[in-house]
Amino acid sequence: MSLKIGIVGLPNVGKSTLFNALTKKQVDAENYPFCTIDPSVGIVEVPDRRLDDLAEMAQTEKKIPAVIEFVDIAGLVRGASRGEGMGNAFLSNIRDVDAILHVSRIFNDPEIIHVEGRTDPKTDIEIINLELIEADRQVVEKRKESNQKDLRKGSKEAKILEGVLQKVEKILADGKFVSQFLDNFSEEEKKELRKLQLLTSKPVLYALNKDSTGDNIDGEESDDWEELMNYFRENNFSYIVIDGKTEHELNEFEEDEKALYKEEMGSHTDGLDVLIRKSYELLGLISYFTVGKAETRAWTVKKGSTAPVAGKAIHNDFEKKFIRAEVISAQDLLALGGKKEARERGMLRMEGKDYIVQDGDVIEFHI
Repeated sequence: MSLKIGIVGLPNVGKSTLFNALTKKQVDAENYPFCTIDPSVGIVEVPDRRLDDLAEMAQTEKKIPAVIEFVDIAGLVRGASRGEGMGNAFLSNIRDVDAILHVSRIFNDPEIIHVEGRTDPKTDIEIINLELIEADRQVVEKRKESNQKDLRKGSKEAKILEGVLQKVEKILADGKFVSQFLDNFSEEEKKELRKLQLLTSKPVLYALNKDSTGDNIDGEESDDWEELMNYFRENNFSYIVIDGKTEHELNEFEEDEKALYKEEMGSHTDGLDVLIRKSYELLGLISYFTVGKAETRAWTVKKGSTAPVAGKAIHNDFEKKFIRAEVISAQDLLALGGKKEARERGMLRMEGKDYIVQDGDVIEFHI
């Protein structure tokens, strides 16, 4: 399963630095706008201690983690939806991803150019969000026009689409994201909605980029910070605080060294592991495991998947020829010390086609 998260934001807010920290794949991160022209893609392992412990328990020869893709997309500016700053090309890159990691800087540094001339994360976020909304309004307008012919013919699909477009139009007119109102659409309408590939229908995680050794606006006395927090609460937006520069510099450190260094620095930010896990969850993904001597592996599936659908991640036959699945949670298996002990204790369950796979399940499929 290949799912992508696009890293977006204004120029010079730390997108490429964060991307480098995430992927350890060096891309151009010079101190000037539009240094990133073509999107860079990096495949990132999803940190999961359960996988490590299961592999150690089984003394497995090979360990394969779940992965997600991050795409570093060049900075957007005011007027991007009208083509400013190569906006049309960059918006097209966003349309190709499944979710958005929206980076905004909360540090003040006169040495690093800010295209708006000041540090105001709420306004920065609103600039990007408005461009995404305006781009979607153009899509809706064009689609409404092209749908008229089928509407006049009495097409059922055209009528459903027209209803979807009217709902979307109202949401966008109110300055909101479609993703905030997905419950207002029926399953039939959601199918038409997905076809539109709207930017504002994608889930978003906001990453507030901090300089732990510098001047930031996240202090208790900061009106800008309080305003930003209120904005997030009002819109039910998810966010993390991260020091992209420090995380990038710590790439070569061992995990215990990283923690010690950040503690000495007094850095109170989320780490890359937290960002990756939240991004994974943002996509509505969970992991289940297969455990064996030759290989222990984390498999990625959508939350809510049935056992046969989850089995398809391994091979199509596991869906088509599914008979049953032998299931135990990773937590229980680790506590018992292995499948032999789990079987003796009657802890291995046999589940059928309707079983909904849970995050952390260890599964053996029978076909």
